[in-house]
Amino acid sequence: MQNKGFVKVFAILLTLVCVFYLSFSFVTRYHMNKAAEDPKGEAHYLDSVMNKKVWWGSYTLKKCREMEIGLGLDLKGGMNVILEVSVPDVVKALADNKPDEAFNKAVAEAAKQQVTSQEDFITLFVREYKKLVPDGKLAELFATQQLKEKVNTRSTDAEVERALREEVKAAIDNSYNVLRTRIDRFGVVQPNIQPLEGTMGRIMVELPGIKEPERVRNLLQGSANLEFWETYEAKDIVPILVSADERARVAMNLASDTVKVEEAVAETEEAEAVSSKDSLAAVLKGETVDNSAANLEQLKKEHPLLAVFQLNQSGVGAIVGYADYKDTASINSILNMKEVKNILPRDLKLMWGVKASEMDKTGHIFELYAIQVTERNGRAPLEGDVVTDARDSYDQFNKPCVTMSMNTDGSRRWAALTKKNIGKEIAIVLDGYVYSAPRVNTEITGGNSEITGNFTPEVTKDLANVLKSGKMPAPARIVQEDIVGPSLGQQSINQGLISFVVALIALMAYLCLMYGFVPGMVANTALVLNFFFTMGIMSSFQAALTLSGIAGIVLSLAMAVDANVLIHERTKEELKAGKNMKEAISAGYSGAFSAIFDSNLTSIITGVILFYFGTGPIRGFATTLIIGIICSFFTAVYMTRLIYEHFLSKGKLRNLTFSTSISKNLFQNAHYNFMGTTKRSFTIWGTIIVICIISFAVRGLSQSIDFTGGRNFVVQFDKVVQPETVRDLLENSVEDANIQAIALGTDGHRIRVSTNYRIEEDGAHVDTEIEGILYEAFKEGNLIPEGLTLAQFIDRDNTEGCSIISSQKVGPSMADDMRTSAIWAVVFAVIAIGLYILIRFYNIAFSLGATVALAIDAFLVVGAYSLCYGWMPFSLEVDQTFIGAVLTVIGYSINDKVVIFDRVREFTHLYPNRNRTQLFNDALNTTLARTLNTGQSTLIVLLIIFFLGGDSIRSFSFAMILGVVIGTFSSLFVAAPVAYLALGGKKDQKEVKAAKA
Repeated sequence: MQNKGFVKVFAILLTLVCVFYLSFSFVTRYHMNKAAEDPKGEAHYLDSVMNKKVWWGSYTLKKCREMEIGLGLDLKGGMNVILEVSVPDVVKALADNKPDEAFNKAVAEAAKQQVTSQEDFITLFVREYKKLVPDGKLAELFATQQLKEKVNTRSTDAEVERALREEVKAAIDNSYNVLRTRIDRFGVVQPNIQPLEGTMGRIMVELPGIKEPERVRNLLQGSANLEFWETYEAKDIVPILVSADERARVAMNLASDTVKVEEAVAETEEAEAVSSKDSLAAVLKGETVDNSAANLEQLKKEHPLLAVFQLNQSGVGAIVGYADYKDTASINSILNMKEVKNILPRDLKLMWGVKASEMDKTGHIFELYAIQVTERNGRAPLEGDVVTDARDSYDQFNKPCVTMSMNTDGSRRWAALTKKNIGKEIAIVLDGYVYSAPRVNTEITGGNSEITGNFTPEVTKDLANVLKSGKMPAPARIVQEDIVGPSLGQQSINQGLISFVVALIALMAYLCLMYGFVPGMVANTALVLNFFFTMGIMSSFQAALTLSGIAGIVLSLAMAVDANVLIHERTKEELKAGKNMKEAISAGYSGAFSAIFDSNLTSIITGVILFYFGTGPIRGFATTLIIGIICSFFTAVYMTRLIYEHFLSKGKLRNLTFSTSISKNLFQNAHYNFMGTTKRSFTIWGTIIVICIISFAVRGLSQSIDFTGGRNFVVQFDKVVQPETVRDLLENSVEDANIQAIALGTDGHRIRVSTNYRIEEDGAHVDTEIEGILYEAFKEGNLIPEGLTLAQFIDRDNTEGCSIISSQKVGPSMADDMRTSAIWAVVFAVIAIGLYILIRFYNIAFSLGATVALAIDAFLVVGAYSLCYGWMPFSLEVDQTFIGAVLTVIGYSINDKVVIFDRVREFTHLYPNRNRTQLFNDALNTTLARTLNTGQSTLIVLLIIFFLGGDSIRSFSFAMILGVVIGTFSSLFVAAPVAYLALGGKKDQKEVKAAKA
């Protein structure tokens, strides 16, 4: 093998990288177990070690938790939300909401077209406006104060269109930054927030472990609130906070009973207060302090505020003090006490900084700012809607700074505000947290400001984004939502792990049974390495492991078997041809390489398309599938060959046969006349296709809310409940709405309710109303226990009685986009693979055969769902997951076609004078063992997933089972015959060449 040294070095480096990244998961798990055993509670332990360096001498536990492989929502429970920033609203705002009839009509028509178009909104809008006003100039609409730096009355339409794209992208980026900050402040561990590629204005947010979905909805959908506040000087507020500490002590009944005792402890109080301040000061300097818990508790009794809050003794600036993040809640509580508020100035607001102090090396000391309220209405003197632009830049000394522009009204008010506060700081506040408090050096006129300081480029970029968020013209709204309770997540973990372990053992046993113990164990080594590398690479990406991701890993292992089967079958052929073991191994790997490469690459193509068009769990599946396929190629083609060559060089493994008593004569020396049955097979395929078409016309498809819009609620009952009973109860409670109820699982305790009731309306109140309708209907029907409250019923953590354990919402616009994306995804996958086959085989016949067969594969899988839904004891709804299964079927099915076509191409060069019918038959017969062996191994895995993987992926695995069976037969009876006929059928090669000449 060439480049053997490179393969070894690469394998070692990849192993080390995987070990490094996987180690964070083990370290995190170790500390989480210790936290669970801590007698003072899990939170106490985690707070004490979260910012300590616990791994490799430089990684804190907080960083380790960020770098571990997290569990997805379907395994851990939590909330998945897709938010949308309305691009039409952004465009309207950029035009100052002009009442122009043509403009508003173009916006409305473009929004309507975007539902079914793959073009972005800006392109559609410009086209529609030019249709309505052929001689109109876009500059007449958008030469506004907001766009004065980019658009004027002389700007061309192309320049205006470019400016609109930049502004829309900035609005989406602003929304992303606001959401990121809000989520970070919410305290979610390992949140995932990312813009959705291929869409304009949509952002996906995954929040594991969320227990207050209504609070999260309000948090995510609120408009950004950017404000500019005047501030106090710390020296004016610090003495008042000292008095506040005393007031709090008295109010909390912790004062000593006698003056004598007070005097006795006065000295120790002073010493302890200094000690507390010294402790915080030490942290700010990066030093470590060891105060005993007893001393700290005593200090808190004597000084409730100052024990946990270090005052800014310098008195300079708006920062009045510092505190550890875990103490901020108790400080807020003390400052909100009636007795304390009575001595605080009425015009004082205290706000925390959004990030840890720059002087703090531990990352958990935050600053408290003194804000001065100067307006009678209690609002900020200037708000973010006056900001027209902000960007990170460099000042005249080449130091990072932020430049900011305001509109005419903002410029006037900003000039007055800066003139009034020369020498003082003005706080920049977003959503109640201070992002920066620059000091005013002089009055700023003209609306253009430069904010300087001891900034890094990263800080100026963040501050510019904050300033731009103040002009966000449209809040983000939820268009899709999934909530999974922790009990359902734990069940998914158990089912996923069981299905994975059983599938892996079954695959290993199958390989040993078919090819012998040694070849089987070599292939099994490749499978284990494949799994190890896949997990390591996923960890390096900080990816979350989902149930669909586990399915993707298991399926990639099954597809990895394909490469080993190809190599083993090819090696057996070479051994039968009389070659010795070393020559046979070399020829086996060389001969199988092109087929393995092509089949893997076509599978990756479908995986990429799946990732691009999918969201949430589908992307997770696509990611693990792509990584798994790449790893399987490396381990099967290179790592196993290293093992064989290592032992062969030592004179071992020279008597392998790559077969057992079971497989020795299985599908060997087959002489089936595949091409002779073309007419008969086409008749059968045509009949099946007609049956499916009739089923589509008569029955249609059971479409999920992914494609129709609506809400799903999975309800766990404490007794057996019939879906018909649930549906009847809800239909009596809700008018003019579609209600569906299906059973999940086989025990009859879990029902999924689907409805389109009020799906056009946004807002948490609609979700609350529907949950209340479910509760009242089930209560009236005696389906829930006596005494169960509404709060218990809607609590996703509740595992007793009856409760909603998961819910899902898909808005109508999101459903339309999903349906369109699903169709395009399947079409693109078939076309892309057809083009790849054309490029690789330089022959339209092979490309045509593959394309026709893949289209039939996809069509028949969908047709089977149309025929079978309502008859099966599990859901056969067409949703995103089903489309993912269809695309995976396409990626898997092409493997068979590529192997067959590769053998046809090989035989064409080896036997140029052979009759084409015999040539195709020989190619199919010699690859028959590989085709059926791969199909069998994949079916074993899929059947295990189907029976053990749980309800959430049962429909997916069923579609895959259908796809593997259909794809295997279509390779033999559609793809090859179509290519055969396209090449000229029974005419031999000489006749075809002569005809062409």
